[in-house]
Formats: sequence, C-alpha cells, structure tokens
Amino acid sequence: MKILLLFSLIFTLLLASKNSVQMDSNRTKENNSTQHTLQADSKLNENVQKAIAKEKKFKKEQKFYQGKDYNLSEKGVDPASLNKINLIKPDYDYEMLEF
Repeated sequence: MKILLLFSLIFTLLLASKNSVQMDSNRTKENNSTQHTLQADSKLNENVQKAIAKEKKFKKEQKFYQGKDYNLSEKGVDPASLNKINLIKPDYDYEMLEF
C-alpha cells in the first residue's frame, strides 16, 4: 500500500511539474507575441508620424505653389536703382575664320 501511495505521489508531482513547464512555455509564447505586437505597433506609429509630417509639408508647399503665401514685395526691384547700373555693350567686333 505504501508503494502505491509513493508511486501516486511521484506521478502527481511529475504531472504538476509538466503542467508548470507548459504554463511557463505558454507565458513565454504570450510574452514573445506581445513584444512582437508592441514592436509592430511602434513601427506603425512611427510610419504614421512620418506620413503626417509629409502631408503637412505637402500642404504647406501646395499653399505656396497656388499663390496663397506669395509675398514678393520685399524682393521687388526699385526702378530708380536701375539707373546706377552701367550698360555693357556687346562686342560685335570679331572675325569668323573659314577653314
């Protein structure tokens, strides 16, 4: 009877250790999948932020190209300042040699 009780106790301990190993294995798999999901989410968020930045840049450029942000008055040329520029006459005194 003692032998049967001893075997049942050993068998129970073996099953318990096997179940705990399986549970640890399942926890590890869950942790790995959770880490993979977190990494995928962080990459997705990073890509979304890059896309948002590109859209903001595109929106700003489109405003400029459509003429909504043109303010070229400070870049204008004063016609009075053109009189100060010396006129350079082209030199048409050259000969073309025929070969």
